[in-house]
Amino acid sequence: MEYLDESSFLIAFGKNLRKYRKLQGFTQEQLANDLGIEISQISRIERGVINTSIGNINSISKVLKIDIKDLFDF
Repeated sequence: MEYLDESSFLIAFGKNLRKYRKLQGFTQEQLANDLGIEISQISRIERGVINTSIGNINSISKVLKIDIKDLFDF
């Protein structure tokens, strides 16, 4: 298993989230609304600007109807 520095990890996670969001047919706005968070937060997560909570990641996986581990498979 390859370990990435924090910045690279957040960017890779964000790109993977964007991929799954689009595969499931969600816009950033739709995902944010379903999660009850600001659209800017989704944007910042996808760009690797912020380190979101594990609770948010759990909620994202539920809304997207994907296994949580898929978000970390990059």
